[in-house]
Amino acid sequence: MKLFIKKNKITLIGILIGALIGYLYWFIIGCSSGSCAITSKPLNSTIYFAVLGGLIFSIFQKDKKTKST
Repeated sequence: MKLFIKKNKITLIGILIGALIGYLYWFIIGCSSGSCAITSKPLNSTIYFAVLGGLIFSIFQKDKKTKST
C-alpha cells in the first residue's frame, strides 16, 4: 500500500483537490432546479471533479521506464 501511494502521489493529490473543488462548486454555484446532472447533488459533482483532478494531475507524473533485455 505504501508503494502504491508513493508511486501515485501526484494523482492522489489531484483526486483530493478535485473532490474539494467539486464539493465547493456544488456548495457555491450548484443547481437550484435539480435538473443539472453533475451539480444537482454534492456526490455527483465531487466524484466528477475528483476524476477530472486525477486525470489532470496524472499528466505531470513521471513514468519510469524499465529496460528489457
